[in-house]
Amino acid sequence: MGDDAYPARKSTADHSDSSNPADGVTSLGHHSVIQEGVTSPTLTQVSLKPSSPPPRSSLDSPVRSPVSRHRESIPLTVERRDTLSTIPSDVVSLVEPSFDENVLRALCELDCGVPLLLDRIKQSLVSCREASAFFKKRAGLEEEYGKTLQKLSRSTSEVYSMNDGKAGSFVTAWQSSMRLHELMAENRIRFAHRLNEMSEELASLAKEVDKNRKQTKELASRYERALQEAEINMEKSKARLDVSSEELERVLLQKEGESFSESAVQAKPGVLGSKRVLGKAVAKGGLLLKGKNPNILRQEDDIRLRVSNASDSYRKALHDTQAMRQEYFNFQLPRILRALKECVDEIDLGTKYHLTRYAFLFESIVLSDGSTLVPIAPEEGAGLKALYDAIDNRVDFKTYMQNYAYARGGAARGPRREGPAEEGFLPPLPTHNASYAAAQPPQSVVNGNTQITDRSRPTFGVDLAEQMARDQVELPPVLEKCCAAIEKYGIRSQGIYRISGMARRVGMLKERLDKDMNSVDLDSEEWTTDINNVTSVLKMWFRELPEPVLTFNLHQGFVDAAKIENDRLRHIRLHERVNDLPDPNYATLKYFMGHLHKIAQYEGDNSMSIQNLAIVFGPTLFGQVGNGSTSGHANVTMADAPYQNRAIETILEHYTDIFVDESEVTT
Repeated sequence: MGDDAYPARKSTADHSDSSNPADGVTSLGHHSVIQEGVTSPTLTQVSLKPSSPPPRSSLDSPVRSPVSRHRESIPLTVERRDTLSTIPSDVVSLVEPSFDENVLRALCELDCGVPLLLDRIKQSLVSCREASAFFKKRAGLEEEYGKTLQKLSRSTSEVYSMNDGKAGSFVTAWQSSMRLHELMAENRIRFAHRLNEMSEELASLAKEVDKNRKQTKELASRYERALQEAEINMEKSKARLDVSSEELERVLLQKEGESFSESAVQAKPGVLGSKRVLGKAVAKGGLLLKGKNPNILRQEDDIRLRVSNASDSYRKALHDTQAMRQEYFNFQLPRILRALKECVDEIDLGTKYHLTRYAFLFESIVLSDGSTLVPIAPEEGAGLKALYDAIDNRVDFKTYMQNYAYARGGAARGPRREGPAEEGFLPPLPTHNASYAAAQPPQSVVNGNTQITDRSRPTFGVDLAEQMARDQVELPPVLEKCCAAIEKYGIRSQGIYRISGMARRVGMLKERLDKDMNSVDLDSEEWTTDINNVTSVLKMWFRELPEPVLTFNLHQGFVDAAKIENDRLRHIRLHERVNDLPDPNYATLKYFMGHLHKIAQYEGDNSMSIQNLAIVFGPTLFGQVGNGSTSGHANVTMADAPYQNRAIETILEHYTDIFVDESEVTT
């Protein structure tokens, strides 16, 4: 056996366990010939480590209860915290309170303690790996669901903004509901990330515990093999001693002049009388037939020498086996059982912890979805049902009818209503409220209609030319209102236009601007505390235009001009494309480029250079990436994105040359 398995030991065991010869012969099955050798004091000297607990002798009677054996043990010292020893009730335990010492003692009393724990660890490993696999598969499902829902919500919102869908309260509710779905998708993706982390932690735990189990199993096998080899060596030594003793008995009987076949030993083997006959023969020695037969004397001397050597060898093997058995059962086996029991506790507690954590996260994600659909506090915004309940089809249709009549009512599409009587036209029929209409001056009626239009004038999702013609303005009011607030409160804000606002606040501001723009005060603390909400609303207004500012028809011209490598020629071609824009688009682009030019001048404070602003507003001013519009515009591809940014960057760099006249500079 190697030195690493059993280090040298120098302490002495108690002699009381081996003082009874009968006990020694009965418990170990020794042959009667070596009875005197068993009771010799030299066999009771068992060397142990100085810090080892007292050995449990193999000569103990099996009727002694485990409790009495535990009480006779010596208390554990501080140096042996990693070993198992019976601690009396009056000694403070040095083991962690969470560790069940009673279970460990019961395992030590079982012959199958090691395989029991090994099988239990295998079961726990299977359970842990199953939980890890479940978390991994569940994470894949949640991540796929979250990403699919997120993609669906965004694409639905973008496609609706590009198509000719309903406006008014419907588009507000629809876009807000898509944001709610996107928020729930983000929660599911975060939940999937947590599940992946838990799966990896469980897999690592199972791998580590399996590694420790194999190492401990190998150590236990080494100790068991060493003990079995020692017992086999002891049996071989005992067999050699038995053979030598029988040969010595024959020689002594020959010296007595008796036949071995007629001896009492041959008639009754193993009886105590044979010991007496042998003892007499040994005691007389060579005095019986001294000098009569030299061969017998030499043979006797040789056999006596072999018996002596075999007795010493057997005594040593017995001594080593007894010490090894005491070392294994008192020290190594408890330590191995403790290590295996700790592996069981570690993987069982780790699996339970992650299952409990999974239950908590699952409950949290369900509650999060519920609070998103039905917010608890009013300031959290409206829920999904409240958003859809807010759709007012009557008001939407009335607004649509007014806008349609204002924008396209001038073109005669049906039969003429009025005309000269000589051409067959009849006067209009009187209405039910004719008296009331006659009583009111025409101007008041017009003012009344204007008031309704002012308070129900949508601006998001409405064509740029239609907005400006409807409102009879040179610039969209929402653009002027938002840019003025941003220049006043956010021109020095870090990452302006790059940092998005809160989704609920942005949706609320958009709804208010779309409902009644004049009633919104962007100078109030409600919006100045986080100017990013205003910038997000302005970017949303650009994105929701049915046709982008740079128009679909001129899109390819801008992209081709941006591909020119020569800076001067690229500037000239882009200037030409800007001049080709319709008047509403040109006025809007000029005003907004001037606004961005002011933002870029404070790059040291807001970290928004011309290049950064171009990256933000390239896709916004060129329109969303897609397959074009329903009116046959050119397709927009992802490959154009770098050139879109480059076009906006060049226009911003040459803002003065493109938009500012020399007369304006001089004045």
